[in-house]
Amino acid sequence: MFEKIMKRLDVWDIALTKLAVAASVLFLINVWPAAMNWAQSIHWGWFLAVAFIAALRPWSKGLTK
Repeated sequence: MFEKIMKRLDVWDIALTKLAVAASVLFLINVWPAAMNWAQSIHWGWFLAVAFIAALRPWSKGLTK
């Protein structure tokens, strides 16, 4: 079922999904002070490390095919 849904999506759909997730996270940080305090208390390097680790599989799959 998930594969059928993903095959119907194009580049714009995926880009808009990413934008929606980013906007939702920013909204959550703005309306929930505890989330803002948590995000500001963590060193920025941890967020960068998580971003690179999460991007490894899509990058490797995209570069090998």
